[in-house]
Amino acid sequence: MARWQRQAQRVTIVRDDWGIAHVRGKSDADAVFGMIYAQAEDDFNRVETNYLTSLGRLAEAEGERAVIQDLRMKLFIDPDELRRSYAASPAWLKRLMDAWADGLNFYLATHSNVRPRAIRRFEPWMALSFTEGSIGGDIERVSLGDLEAFTASARRRRPRSFRPDGRSRAAPTALPSRPRTAPAARRCC
Repeated sequence: MARWQRQAQRVTIVRDDWGIAHVRGKSDADAVFGMIYAQAEDDFNRVETNYLTSLGRLAEAEGERAVIQDLRMKLFIDPDELRRSYAASPAWLKRLMDAWADGLNFYLATHSNVRPRAIRRFEPWMALSFTEGSIGGDIERVSLGDLEAFTASARRRRPRSFRPDGRSRAAPTALPSRPRTAPAARRCC
């Protein structure tokens, strides 16, 4: 918190007559910190929803109806790859991503009345989640309806049964049996 407060001291946000934020900082990182803080002031819900969408985590906030949309996003975005990309980034870019996450986290820390739907802490690598081309990117070429039909078909072919302890195991399939030359291994769990 002390680090965030020091960075906030280096940022000025002035709103004009129309409410537009004009952000100034002593460094580019300070300006990023202030820019995302101002954006969170304007509409934190939209900021969080954009990142839930871009990270393939929308179902955490909106429930099962968003699972297919999340699955489609996971075809394009891998959080582990984003973490590796962040780690491999040049220092100047890391400073900007750190400032982005710090600005959002400082906003949350100073606005206890704001309740995030799913993201309680923003991480710097999350800023990279828009790398698929967020405006009209190729992701739209993957039809949600086709993806839903594919996953439904896959579930019908290989249903899964769930045990009360939370572990799962594949349910027996209805495929024709084949003669075996060696005894099958027995699965106990």
